[in-house]
Amino acid sequence: MQQKLHIKKNDQVLVIAGKDRGVRGRVLRVLPSARRAIVERVNMIKRHTRPNPQKGIQGGIVEREAPIEVSNLMVICTSCGKPSRLGRRALNDGRKVRVCKACDATLEG
Repeated sequence: MQQKLHIKKNDQVLVIAGKDRGVRGRVLRVLPSARRAIVERVNMIKRHTRPNPQKGIQGGIVEREAPIEVSNLMVICTSCGKPSRLGRRALNDGRKVRVCKACDATLEG
């Protein structure tokens, strides 16, 4: 069974470990089965691609984001602006939301 991740698409995150430590970015994609996420302008790699006229690929050296382990990312709270740990809370209407442990604000999304 897959474990639920604390990171979602479009979250602002801070990289806390690795070569891009200290960089903030937006999550573009989450890969839950691999426990990884793709973050904008973080963990950039160079990929050598061959031209393919049928698909409209020009070829050459392409720079793009590689997945990064979610344990190396920390969500930045939208209300206090600090990187913080997240908790979960059930609201009165039954919805479960993520909660910032630093300022106790709910993170929607």
